[in-house]
Order: sequence, then structure tokens, then C-alpha cells
Amino acid sequence: MISSAPEGLEQTAVERGRAAGVLEPRTGAAARASIALVHDWLTGMRGGEKALEAVCELYPHAELFTMIRVPGTVSAAIERRRPASSFVSRLPLARRHYRSYLPLFPLAVEQFDLDRFDLIISTSHCAVKSIVRTGRARHLCYCLTPMRYVWDQRDAYFGPARIGRVPSLLLRPVLAGLARWDSATAGRVDRYLADSQHVARRIRQYYNRRARVVYPPVDTSFYQPDGSTPVGGALVVSALVPYKRIELAIEACRQVGVPLRIVGQGPELPRLLRLAGSGVQFLGSVTDEEIRAAYREAQVVLLTGEEDFGIVPLEAQACGRPVVALARGGALETVIDGVTGVLVSDASADGFAEGLRRALGEGFDSRAIRRHAEGFGRERFADQFDAAVEAILAAPADAVRC
Repeated sequence: MISSAPEGLEQTAVERGRAAGVLEPRTGAAARASIALVHDWLTGMRGGEKALEAVCELYPHAELFTMIRVPGTVSAAIERRRPASSFVSRLPLARRHYRSYLPLFPLAVEQFDLDRFDLIISTSHCAVKSIVRTGRARHLCYCLTPMRYVWDQRDAYFGPARIGRVPSLLLRPVLAGLARWDSATAGRVDRYLADSQHVARRIRQYYNRRARVVYPPVDTSFYQPDGSTPVGGALVVSALVPYKRIELAIEACRQVGVPLRIVGQGPELPRLLRLAGSGVQFLGSVTDEEIRAAYREAQVVLLTGEEDFGIVPLEAQACGRPVVALARGGALETVIDGVTGVLVSDASADGFAEGLRRALGEGFDSRAIRRHAEGFGRERFADQFDAAVEAILAAPADAVRC
């Protein structure tokens, strides 16, 4: 079945019943500071929102700001912050087509009034790292990626093959201007944290800044094996957007003769439906419990796009399931070839078909796979992230930036 929910892997704001995994609020200097959290948009629970959820639990007194908010699409830990949104949220069709307003994002970000805060924490994959703040406030950016739309993945989103030759030509100067703005405003951040070594290198490349790596939190208390025997073929859990390259998973599974289930929503859905055959099932947006069940049932989980980090491979591994992933980006830091899955160097359907055959033929140790994922748990994230927050608050005024 295909859900009619908005793009992404949405869930309601009802508490998900995972009290054992909730992080304890921190008690250091951050507990006494006035903190603003700023996130690009709140339209579903993807990897960035799961990191934001953990930050909200660490600093429950913090206020939350976002450019676009769709109520009921994120977890209760986030909704309880009562996020303030920008004017973009009130524009026509913004809930589903917010990326169409990309040229307005700099204006939206720069209109936030954050003068009363001691510390600003941005969790940014697009524009909110460029917020304007007072001289006394300190700004720590947890960078999920530099703005991919205007840097290395322009064509994946706005190339001629995606939106047509004329619209692509018209957008080219707009995107170039946004790239200049994104680079020019990199200095508005005092300290960067990156969610992977891959992203740290991109921050160095595009912003000429250093970044310490803090891997995102994986809820290993929730995602864990249940002892069941996998029966479900291959699985993809992903927002259906161009750079995820879901068409490669569809074709690879067709070549190998393996059924494929796809969890997620997004603008690529109509095209993928046309490509899919009878062996492909689209599940749309589902609950965390249903995603966990899908991981447990799958023989293998596929990651066909280049990810900045990619939390899905670790959720799958936390459930003891091997991953077949493109040997680029964050997967090189989360998947151990031959131990927790298979890394595919050839970004083609043939390459992934060969990776699938290898994964299905190997006898992976689910306990070893699980142990690897446990190294990325939520408590590890909380300790490392809070240490970075305490360090920026304690730094002398002349040593805040690094």
C-alpha cells in the first residue's frame, strides 16, 4: 500500500513508547544557558530529525526554530518544543513543495530573532547554519552536510534530466548565487561538528573550516534483533529523492530475482512506480515499529546512493541484518565489507546485483553485525555532543572560534 502522508518517513507526534531510550537532560553549563535550536525543516523523521530529537532531550529548556513545519510529522520530543517557523511555512503548497522556495531560504533564515540567547545550536543540511546572531551568542553547528542542492548534487535535483533543459538553465544563476551565499556565511558559525568524516572533508572543501566528527545517534535499544529468521528478500528505507538512486535497487533486485520492499515517500515515487515490476512493493510511510519489523524480516538492506552519513545502514545492522551499500561517503564509515555487509564500488545496477549475490551467498554473523552498530548508540552521541557544547560555553571570548 502507498501512504498519502507527506514526503519522507513520517510519524505522528504521539509518543513512540520508547522510554528506555530517552536521554537524560544534561546538568552542566548548558542547563543554565539560554539555548536556541535551529533546524532547516520539520516535515518527517529522517536521520537529521533523529539527531535533533536527541538534542531536544539533552536540553529540554531550549527553544526550537525552523523554516518549515508540518505539525504531526515529527516525534513528541520535538513537538513539545512548540517550534517557531518562518514565513515560508505559510506560503502556498509549502508543506509538500518547500524546496521550490529555495531562493527564499536566506531571507527566511536571516529573519529569525535570536538576540536573547546565549547559545545557538543549528542542525543544518541546507541553510540554517547561516543564522544571524548577536555578538554575545555562541553558535555551534552540527552540520549534516553542506547544502547539497547548490554544491556537488545540483544536477541530481535541478539538472536537465530532472526538471527540463530550460528550467535548469534558468535556475543555474540562482543556484550559483546560493552557493556564494552559503560559502560567504560559513563564518557565522563559531564551531562546526560534522556527522561523518566524509562531511568533515566537505566542510573543509566548501567552507574552509575544521570540524570535529560526532556520529549521529542510533537507537540500538529499539532497533535490535528478535531472533526471527529473515524471509523478506531485500529492503530499502529511504526518502524517495533523486540522489538516493532507488532505481538501481529496483533493477538489481530484478536481475537477481529477489523481491524488494521500499519504505518511504518523496517526489521520485511516480517515476519509480513506472520502473517497478511485480516483485517490488511500495509501503509508503510507516511507523518505527513497522520499519523495525521490516529490517528484521529482510535478508539484506540496500543503500544505493551516496550518503553523507546514512543512519539506515546502522539501524539495519542493529537488527542484525547485513547491508549492501555504495562504497562512497558515509557508508565507508558504517559498513564493514565482509563483516557487516558488502560495499559496492560500481554505482550501477549490475554492480549492485553482484553485491546482492555476494551478500545472499555469505554467512554473516548477526551478533557481529549487532556489536558493530552498538558503537553508534544514543548515549555515545549524547556524551560527545554535550562535551562539545560545554567546551564552546567554557571557551574564553578570544578562543571561541576554531
